[in-house]
Amino acid sequence: MTPSTSVSTASALTQRWASFAPRERALIATAVILVTSALLWWVGIAPALSTLRSAQEASPALDAQLQLMRTQAQEAASLKAQRSLSYDESLRALEGSMKALGAAGSLTVSDSRASVSLRGASGDALAQWLSQVRANARLVPAELRLKKAASVVPSAPAAWDGNVVFNLSAR
Repeated sequence: MTPSTSVSTASALTQRWASFAPRERALIATAVILVTSALLWWVGIAPALSTLRSAQEASPALDAQLQLMRTQAQEAASLKAQRSLSYDESLRALEGSMKALGAAGSLTVSDSRASVSLRGASGDALAQWLSQVRANARLVPAELRLKKAASVVPSAPAAWDGNVVFNLSAR
């Protein structure tokens, strides 16, 4: 579009606008204002309000998540600050923690590796046991192979079978 074309188009529009009756000009101006307002709402204001509403709804959940992360960071720092245990101390603590599994777990020690076999261990008992091992024996699993045990009763809590291997410190 050349400058002369845009000038002639603008003058044509001005002449056309002047040819409308005052009532028609008011209706056209009102329609333009309504369309512009609707576009402004859909493009500018509604998405911002939607984001604001969802942020207000998500805020408590995010605060709880942040608090959990801070608690976990403190726990990790305290675990990191603890002195490492000797082979015998770790093994005694691991053997003591086996009570949490009851008959569902059996411990086998070979050199610097401890292997725990699980048969039908409940999820709660397994989580409690792993927490005890981490805190008391200061061990984390080197290998973890778990599978959900077949349940006779469909409404029964999940049970787990498998092996957990820990690396003990050198003697």
